[in-house]
Amino acid sequence: MSEASWWRGAAIYQIYPRSFMDTDGDGVGDLPGIISKLDYVASLGVDAIWIAPFFRSPMTDFGYDIADPCDVDPLFGTLADFDTLLAKAHALGLKVMIDQVLSHTSNEHAWFKESRESRDNPKSDWYVWADAKDDGSAPNNWLSLFGGSAWQWEPRRGQYYLHNFLASQPDLNFHNPDVCAAVLANLRFWLDKGVDGFRLDSINFCFHDRALRDNPPKPKEKRVGRGFSPDNPYAFQYHHYNNTQPENLKFLGDLRALMDGYTDVAALGEISSEDSLATMAEYTRPGRLHMGYSFELLTDDFSATYIRDTVQALEAQMDQGWPCWAISNHDVERVITRWGRGHASTSLANLFTAVLCSLRGSVCIYQGEELGLTEVDVPYEALQDPYGIAFWPQFKGRDGCRTPMPWSDETNGGFSAGTPWLPVPQEHRELAVVLQEHDPHSVLNGFRTFMHWRKAQPALCVGEISFIDMPEPVLAFTRRVDDETVLVIFNLGEAAVDVSLPALGALHALEGHGLLTGAVHGDGLRLPGYGAWFARVV
Repeated sequence: MSEASWWRGAAIYQIYPRSFMDTDGDGVGDLPGIISKLDYVASLGVDAIWIAPFFRSPMTDFGYDIADPCDVDPLFGTLADFDTLLAKAHALGLKVMIDQVLSHTSNEHAWFKESRESRDNPKSDWYVWADAKDDGSAPNNWLSLFGGSAWQWEPRRGQYYLHNFLASQPDLNFHNPDVCAAVLANLRFWLDKGVDGFRLDSINFCFHDRALRDNPPKPKEKRVGRGFSPDNPYAFQYHHYNNTQPENLKFLGDLRALMDGYTDVAALGEISSEDSLATMAEYTRPGRLHMGYSFELLTDDFSATYIRDTVQALEAQMDQGWPCWAISNHDVERVITRWGRGHASTSLANLFTAVLCSLRGSVCIYQGEELGLTEVDVPYEALQDPYGIAFWPQFKGRDGCRTPMPWSDETNGGFSAGTPWLPVPQEHRELAVVLQEHDPHSVLNGFRTFMHWRKAQPALCVGEISFIDMPEPVLAFTRRVDDETVLVIFNLGEAAVDVSLPALGALHALEGHGLLTGAVHGDGLRLPGYGAWFARVV
């Protein structure tokens, strides 16, 4: 793969700074903590890191409410710390992507503080303001993802402002070209520092419908969502007007033009729309984002049929763009709990990694997945996530996947000398890095083995994908690049299965991936539970 397209097929390791490593004892991870663990990250065989927000913020949404996007919050360190991090990562061969939250800011941002003061100040049109209806109610029926109306009254202006997320996260008005220019200037600041790319949070939320039309109601039987549950009122509407507007495409073009002025950088957009796969395809066409990812594999469904249908549906639409897949992140239940359904094991954890990293596209891997970390049942009194507090007890929020990394089996998992912002449970301390490092059969070493092996398989990194119909629980496909074709077969079930091998030609089994694997008997394959088989088609 050429240096200019390092991101194609890249394995991107997501770091959630609050929970990675704390060096100053305040119970919250920091940039020096990341620096101290970069050698560990490099040993995993990943290509890049994506660091969740570390910018100045009042932390009502733990950094996704940004008060100054061009400075480091003192909780995490300094700009000098970031420069050190960037230099060390590059010295280790790791690319560095950072989160950017473009659609909204914190209500503590200087822009918003000025905008809210009056209807005629220089920043008065930088956010989405609207008059109340005659009865004093909100301008329309738009809802916040985090519960209730998406409109908040501001007495200084005598108007409502839009917030698609928390009320402390007012939405910027991208219909104002000055806003677009200012946002791009913030990106330029980090590009000039030498970052290798951006993960763009909620990138389809930048523009809203100018006419503020009501969203239509969604029938009960269609109330399913990605990143929110069917009983969240947000699921009760089709979100046709509060996001994914056609004007966003020109902005993506301007963003791409900015990035094209730099060498070897990439933009990865997070997309959550009414048809996320279609939006991914649209947003990654030439001249727009380099990559797009959605919540389509961050679901409860782990059937071969669902994975095949989801990827095929995207492939049918994404004729020119490049996908990025994730099965875990800081917003959803950990995959070993969500897909494992009580059957957590080393072989299953490593199978999940192999399935993800064998699909066409780049991949995002959330910190701790290489250890097989489970979802933590955080008690109500320890919850920090405003999303979980609002919807408890039906939905406990995102804290269960955000607990600190267990580096050792000692108190607090070696994460902090102080009291961690979220608890480190005993079951995670038993999966600590120090315990897994020297166990050749651990999830961690299985992860390393597979990731390093994958790098030597061009077909798995950048090849085309073509699925082969097989009965549940078998997932099978080929990956092809140039004159090399690799057959991939996974048994997603706990019991062994017998598989009829497709008539593709002579098959030469590939070894060294470290997974449970099968044996060929004639034209059939016996594959153990949670097993995988890779073969080169000769």
